[in-house]
Amino acid sequence: MAGKKKSKIKLNTLIKIPRYFASGFIRVYQFFLSTDHSFWAKPEVFRICTYHPSCSEFTRQSILKHGVILGSFMGLKRIVDCNPFSKGGYDPVPEKFSLKRYQGNGVGPRSTKS
Repeated sequence: MAGKKKSKIKLNTLIKIPRYFASGFIRVYQFFLSTDHSFWAKPEVFRICTYHPSCSEFTRQSILKHGVILGSFMGLKRIVDCNPFSKGGYDPVPEKFSLKRYQGNGVGPRSTKS
């Protein structure tokens, strides 16, 4: 029984390695290139991203929460939706995979009224 538990722990760790690698890659992008996160940016003076969290942070969080494939797909959808004509605003990563935006119904992020 103990052997199965150890192998399951190792398997879970191996599955999460791509998530952390992709998250680290996004962090490097944010630190050096992002106009909202980098060491040279001044987001309090000039903020380009209309969403909160920003597209790169949304993608990083969605990859950590939903995996590399689904998280990347959610991030790509967010980047495509980000344009000068979008309303922007608060759009957190959903608990379950969804491509719909947070609607702000007053109950909580991406939840339905109960």
